[in-house]
Amino acid sequence: QTVKTLMVCIFIAALVSSVACSKKQTAPTYAEDTAPVLEETDLGAGEFTAIDPNDPVLSAVFKNIHFDFDQFSLTPQACSILDSIAEWMKNNPRKVLMIEGHCDDRGTNEYNLALGDRRANSAKTYLVQLGVDSARIYTISYGEERPIALGSTETAWAQNSRGEFKL
Repeated sequence: QTVKTLMVCIFIAALVSSVACSKKQTAPTYAEDTAPVLEETDLGAGEFTAIDPNDPVLSAVFKNIHFDFDQFSLTPQACSILDSIAEWMKNNPRKVLMIEGHCDDRGTNEYNLALGDRRANSAKTYLVQLGVDSARIYTISYGEERPIALGSTETAWAQNSRGEFKL
């Protein structure tokens, strides 16, 4: 059982590593009637907008996904949310998505930044597998630096171990 678990962990690490280490790509150029021409310099984290909680459509689709303690594998609930996001992205080809990886405050800053990166990239990989163009998805890790719940409780930690989305 331990060997099997170790092999699965190695496979997942290799998969995430291959996604994270791939060559940096510029955003694609679309036909004028389907999407704007985007340059890499136009796509900084400051260019993305948080989902408006008062927008009934966007707030229903772009819900935070949550991760178990010290994990970056997607839960069934996270997959369900990502399925909806993928469908929305396919129906809105002019939109570009930022996935933010977040962690709770357990662990070192460096470890949590790496875990947040793996979380964001696992969500991106899933969306790409569902047919969303990888050039339209960007990721960033904030580690433990942007908690949404304060405190050192199981409830706070669960809320902070998340992926968030911006358009």
